[in-house]
Amino acid sequence: MFFNLAFFALVLPFSVLAYAVAPRRLRWVVLLAISYFCFYHTSKKLIVFLIATTLSCYLCGLWLASIMDRRDAALAVKGAKRRIVREEYRRRMRRVVALAVIFNLGLLVTCKYLGFLLSVAQPLLSLAGIGAPVEAPRIGMPLGISFYTFIALSYVIDVYRGTVKPDRNLGRLALFLSFFPQMLEGPIGRYSHTAESLTEGRDITRSNLYQGTLRIFWGIAKKLIVADRLNAFVEMVFDGYASYDGGIIALAAVLYTIQLYCDFSGTIDVAIGIGRIFDVHLPENFSQPFFSRTASEFWQRWHITLGAWFKDYVYYPVSLSAPCKQLTSAARKRFGIHYGPLLASSVALFCVWFGNGLWHGSGSQYIFFGMYYFVLIMLGGLIEPVAVGAAERFGIDRNSLPYRLFQTARTLAIVFVGELIFRANGLGAGLEMLSAIAHDFTLGAFSQWDPFQMHLDVHDRNIVIAMLVAVFVIGYLKEHGLDVSAKIDSQRALVRWAVLVVLILAIVIFGAYGYDYTPVDPMYAQF
Repeated sequence: MFFNLAFFALVLPFSVLAYAVAPRRLRWVVLLAISYFCFYHTSKKLIVFLIATTLSCYLCGLWLASIMDRRDAALAVKGAKRRIVREEYRRRMRRVVALAVIFNLGLLVTCKYLGFLLSVAQPLLSLAGIGAPVEAPRIGMPLGISFYTFIALSYVIDVYRGTVKPDRNLGRLALFLSFFPQMLEGPIGRYSHTAESLTEGRDITRSNLYQGTLRIFWGIAKKLIVADRLNAFVEMVFDGYASYDGGIIALAAVLYTIQLYCDFSGTIDVAIGIGRIFDVHLPENFSQPFFSRTASEFWQRWHITLGAWFKDYVYYPVSLSAPCKQLTSAARKRFGIHYGPLLASSVALFCVWFGNGLWHGSGSQYIFFGMYYFVLIMLGGLIEPVAVGAAERFGIDRNSLPYRLFQTARTLAIVFVGELIFRANGLGAGLEMLSAIAHDFTLGAFSQWDPFQMHLDVHDRNIVIAMLVAVFVIGYLKEHGLDVSAKIDSQRALVRWAVLVVLILAIVIFGAYGYDYTPVDPMYAQF
């Protein structure tokens, strides 16, 4: 949707104009109408799933509020056994939350995972004497269902926790769940962060309009100039990996990682830029992930809102549960203050990474992808004391530039392997590609490189390199605390317009579209 000319030529300008001329109190209605129009345009009748999610969250929020009111009234009664009253009403509230979770995850499973689950269950059904294959009904998958389902669940859980008040206006809650910039690929926002700015109807200012527009075109540039240009080569190698040696496969893994980053972060840039125009500040989803020194740090910088969601709604609830607390206490006594809690926290970490892998898709490679990072992060925690001791013994400064560069290079290698598994056409294909890299890695194919047959000629290569240099420089400046967008916005009008015009011209001249290029939908939209 975002990379459709009609969207930028018609829908977005109309949205900004309609919002600007509408009375302040009705501006959120304009955003809601546009959001539902965009969702219906892309998903048609599947909009009923979004409506079902919205209604379930709205009703559960009111239900929780009713239970809270009755709890407060019961606690106000003189002589009430406060602990018993709280526990009784907490159980009632948990049942409501469980109902919301089961209902909304049920919708997600029905649309996204039913076919995969039936394929896994078929051998078991055969053993039980049910020989006829069971086929999943062809329902289709609403746009962004994985994203808005997690957004919806965070709202219900936050109401239960008391961190947000239940919204008694169905329309306002519907806008929070369907705000059109984030429907495609997120970010996964929180009600407490964005709901107020969505419904206040703030004025469109010159600064927000400029910085939002600049962010939009920067995102488009990353996608059209880099991601879409690399797609033909990446697709060719991953689909026909048996025809290539390990060197070409390794290159494809690296280029796919770059493609995915520029595609996903570019789409997020567009979403954040559109939100900025309306003075709605959506959360950042990337923070220079390729500067990371460990796998754990990488996932604190990549898809930040998904990681934060799993941390707040899976990791902490599991690790702070009574069984895990007991396990932590016992493990600390048995294995010490470092390894004991680490061993106990592995239960919560396993849940996070199994869920993370499954969230991305229903294929076995996605589950393997999650377990890959689970094992690596656990190993990192286990060997950290050993690494610190070895560094002290051999006089290695772990904060020195050479050591930091080594850590970054090691992390990049880990990421490239993970993304190869992630992109492969099934787990078996991914493992075969890794085997080819390990046992058949040569540089011979590069000396015989026919760039036109490989769908990546010298012209494409030079454009990609030039754009990646720009991406690196912008990332480096942001890493060191410089807000590039605000800095440009603070310049005089001639400079501001010059930067924007150069960026637009770069997209028009160097964007990968037209003859010889196949349009590529935003890659994370399928998740």
